Amino acid sequence: MTGEPIPSAHLDELTAAMADLTDALETEPAEAEILDAVCTEAVRAIPGADMASITAIRDGEPATAAFTDERAVEIDRAQYAAGAGPCLQAAETGELVRVPLVTAGQEWPEFTTHARGLGVGSYLAAPLRVDERLSGALNLFGYGDHGFAETDSRLLQLYTTVVSFGLRTTRRYRQARQRTTDLETAMRSRAVIEQAKGILMAVHRISADDAMKRLVVESQRTNVKLRDVATRFVEDLSSTASP
Repeated sequence: MTGEPIPSAHLDELTAAMADLTDALETEPAEAEILDAVCTEAVRAIPGADMASITAIRDGEPATAAFTDERAVEIDRAQYAAGAGPCLQAAETGELVRVPLVTAGQEWPEFTTHARGLGVGSYLAAPLRVDERLSGALNLFGYGDHGFAETDSRLLQLYTTVVSFGLRTTRRYRQARQRTTDLETAMRSRAVIEQAKGILMAVHRISADDAMKRLVVESQRTNVKLRDVATRFVEDLSSTASP
């Protein structure tokens, strides 16, 4: 996208907003809190934006995942009900949509009626694609009829690029950490099961397979996980053996 240079003051505000968003991501909040922060910082970063929302497409169905004002949700829902609107177009096409409402009535009458009724005169939506689990659009609403400027569009593109990267990186980090946690749990489970098997083999002079079968039978009989059966067995034996 080309045009007039972005004013340095706007770039400074965008940089500050993205820095604050990055700080928020580092605190590892829940996803809903992250998306709320994305909306809040978007209103701060983009001149003319008075409200923001995020449309998330899941299993082909749109829903508003975050917002700064309930009026934004109402306008989003009008688009979802009609199956058409700038937020859906941005999400589906992957292209930014910039709309002054004075010219939008013919293409999106339901959206325009609801937006104008709630005092919104300008609209700007950018695609937001993080991964297979989260895609949609970041939507900005302005009370004036300015229709947002071209520089606003460029600022929003920069912002959503950084947001998408940040969310993608955060998700990958959490997934990797969860896999590490699962692996550690599996290793601990395996260790205690092997310990219980060894004790059974020594006490009853049976094979490893037979020891495992005894643990499995006890797990099924008590409807307790195999790991917990083994842990309880080892702990009971340890307490019995203690003076």
